[in-house]
Amino acid sequence: MSEMQSIVRWTDIPEFEDEESEAEFWKTHELDAKVMSGSIHEPDSRESTTITLRFDPRMLSRIKRIARSRFLNYQSMMKQWLAERLEDELRKQ
Repeated sequence: MSEMQSIVRWTDIPEFEDEESEAEFWKTHELDAKVMSGSIHEPDSRESTTITLRFDPRMLSRIKRIARSRFLNYQSMMKQWLAERLEDELRKQ
């Protein structure tokens, strides 16, 4: 059996057509510890604002399934994705 490939960024995880293709992917890939530790929500003293976003139910279901497979709260995972994308955008400027 070949060595597991480490995922070092959330964006390295592809979108899956179904659970079977996702299961096949995770047979040969694993999350790097830095990715996992970076996903732990650490509350701070800054004020938080509640917003409302509308999602296609299928998209939200897929997001929740991904979060569940990573043992994360889906809202925290989405905030992490947004924070990572924001950092990418700011680096491009």
